[in-house]
Amino acid sequence: MATTRSAHTVWEGNLFQGNGVVTFDSSGAIAAQPVSWPSRAEAAGGKTSPEELIAAAHSSCYCMAFSNGLDKAGTPPTKLVTSADVTFQPGEGITGIHLTVEGTVPGISEEAFLAAAEDAKANCPVSQALKAVPITLSAKLA
Repeated sequence: MATTRSAHTVWEGNLFQGNGVVTFDSSGAIAAQPVSWPSRAEAAGGKTSPEELIAAAHSSCYCMAFSNGLDKAGTPPTKLVTSADVTFQPGEGITGIHLTVEGTVPGISEEAFLAAAEDAKANCPVSQALKAVPITLSAKLA
């Protein structure tokens, strides 16, 4: 069964001096978050950005896909810690995403771990949705 998750943003003012608030409608798990151009293109200043939201989505999706792949191979992880760094260049857009993962996976070789990490990078649903952006990966066993 397909699922749909929703969020909405209310924006006031122009791009450079205006600001908005992102609300997470589906879960309500995250309080409404302020967003602005300076938080996107300069210092965060306590506000989020589309790129930070993409980074959160990508790191969590990647962990799920990687965990599932490892489990299916008979080496379920004890722990995976993944960060996603989304680079935004004003005037160009999102120019790259770098995933960094460290895993505790009993009984797996480094080679098998790295292969599973690459497979998850290529096939997690968020990676698939972001195919137009170069995605790189650093992976290591804890």
